[in-house]
Amino acid sequence: MSYSIGEFSKMIGLPVSTLRYYENEGLLKPDRDENNLRVYTDQDLKWVTFLLHLKGTGMSMAELKQYTIWRAEGDATMLERMELLEKRRRLLEKDIQALMHNLEVIENKIDFYEERLAGNKDSMISQVEAEKEKSTK
Repeated sequence: MSYSIGEFSKMIGLPVSTLRYYENEGLLKPDRDENNLRVYTDQDLKWVTFLLHLKGTGMSMAELKQYTIWRAEGDATMLERMELLEKRRRLLEKDIQALMHNLEVIENKIDFYEERLAGNKDSMISQVEAEKEKSTK
């Protein structure tokens, strides 16, 4: 199936200007019809969806460009692409750990407030001790 830039924009949820930007940056290469209008395919849809996932991981434009270049070069660059993805995975895992720790701190504070609001004055002492203990880990 083929799609105009407007149709593709709506399908993928990106403005037309972003699609043009991605094309200018070399991330996307839509076909052209007899009138030189961009024509997008289902393959383009899959590729842009994947790019958006990579972008969502915090991958830089330079990394996205490099990945795109390697992809165009084919199977000979599979190792490089895999190493880039493994690097991104390690960074994501660190981010997730940090977020989980921050979530735990917030949950502890919410628990503290709930205890205090319920009238438990002893929760102040246990909260301070718990925070001291966590900060030494």
